[in-house]
Amino acid sequence: MHNATALNLASLLDHRAVLTPDLPALTLAGHHTTYAALNQGASQVAGVLAELGIQPGDHVALSCPNLPWFPLAYFGILKAGAVVVPLNVLLKPREVAYHLQDSQAKALVAFEGTPELPIAEWARAACTEAGCPNLLIMSSPVAETTAGPETLGARMQRQPGRFETRPRRPDDTAVILYTSGTTGHPKGAELTHDNMLLNAVTTHQMLSPAMQGGLAQDVELVTLPLFHSTAQTCQMNACLYGGVRMVFLPRFDPAAVLDTMRREQVGFWIGVPTMYWALLEHVAAEKSLSASLPQHLRVCISGGAPLPVEVLRRFEATFGVRVLEGYGLSETSPVVCFNQLQQPSRPGTVGLAVFGVDVRCVDEEGRPVAAGERGEIVVRGPNVMKGYFNRPEATDEAMRGGWFHTGDIGVVDADGYLAVVDRKKDMILRGGFNVYPREIEEVLMTHPAVSLAAVVGVPDARLGEEVKAFVVKRPGSEATEEEIVAWIREQCASYKYPRLVEFVASLPMNASGKILKRALRPSEPPPP
Repeated sequence: MHNATALNLASLLDHRAVLTPDLPALTLAGHHTTYAALNQGASQVAGVLAELGIQPGDHVALSCPNLPWFPLAYFGILKAGAVVVPLNVLLKPREVAYHLQDSQAKALVAFEGTPELPIAEWARAACTEAGCPNLLIMSSPVAETTAGPETLGARMQRQPGRFETRPRRPDDTAVILYTSGTTGHPKGAELTHDNMLLNAVTTHQMLSPAMQGGLAQDVELVTLPLFHSTAQTCQMNACLYGGVRMVFLPRFDPAAVLDTMRREQVGFWIGVPTMYWALLEHVAAEKSLSASLPQHLRVCISGGAPLPVEVLRRFEATFGVRVLEGYGLSETSPVVCFNQLQQPSRPGTVGLAVFGVDVRCVDEEGRPVAAGERGEIVVRGPNVMKGYFNRPEATDEAMRGGWFHTGDIGVVDADGYLAVVDRKKDMILRGGFNVYPREIEEVLMTHPAVSLAAVVGVPDARLGEEVKAFVVKRPGSEATEEEIVAWIREQCASYKYPRLVEFVASLPMNASGKILKRALRPSEPPPP
């Protein structure tokens, strides 16, 4: 394909920096970064990477919380023509090393972290284990030059503020997002420049009827982690496309969210259901707050997990704002369906397929089921990944018949509204994060006291589900449940490790020896 048709995802920033250079692109703790400054910083990051020998198509991992460093590094990697591999900042060294090796990353760009979350320390250990040749540490503040030559900030000072974005073809990979799927081993979904660009533009256009219009700048609060597909596409990339100011909160806290919404005159916010629940609980506990709820909030969006209809209705009534629920996956860039502004929402559904995307529910033979009948949700469209990196068999399995098979069970009604009624059999959805039992089970099996383990999700009023491990101990072992929890906490990210461990004499199995997890799950959820 000729370069004349090329469009790098970084063009989102390039274009906006020309169009509105002096408008603030993002705000953190009252400090603004303009579009021009963000573009200049990203250009300097690209220069550093080029100096290190990073070539177009190379993979560069990024581990950073919601700080200005994230978009600086993200778009710097893209400008250099490289592929961004965002990593969950909670991953421990063993997990980071796996992602570096699997993605064949040539470099890791990591924030220095804090004593509680030593990201850089974990990154160093992971790079050593994985043989990753380049590690760039992002110190705070951005301009820090005293922490030694390895810091990205020090290297950036020697780079010019301009870098000609390297052209990429529409079907070249822009981002690799890791998702475990049903195997328990994280797989990298390759998302192209076209995938990511079109989904971001579509997201912005769906919300544009609620935008202020004219020269007024809209404001969006970002509390979802930017390493997550929803925050990348629906917030960072869509905001850049539309010239929206992003307000970053590195950590979700109900009081801080409400205070920020009021102070920064936030008009838009995206959260997962547990965040909606937490805000409602906070307002109910602080009755004096009800008189000073955010006045500029116009639209809220929920994704990541099904939003209980009762929570949706309570939130809309309390905050006087419309909540739009959507559905997507890492493999679909991510938005598939959305309750859109122009149509009435249908609580309990995730809305209609977005522009250019087809959604069906099919039976086990891949045949479409009738409206109102359950089937596996399959998707095709310009948002669907090109495949799983270096996993042709997994790609073929997921992309049967030209449709991406989600593994989720849904119902499409006569008007095209999708309801997600079930999900991948074994996946646990804890506070909006996917936890894949097999990965946890394999780690547990490395403990000397563990003979056999099965991990399931159990209902939890706050998080939706909590992770529970059923463990058969080795004969003679004196290990306690508390010891097992403390041990695996050191092995796994904080959202993954089981808080609950139950020792059992045996695990239920079928005739072929497969563990019957349904027999381990509670038959009824606990009362609210």
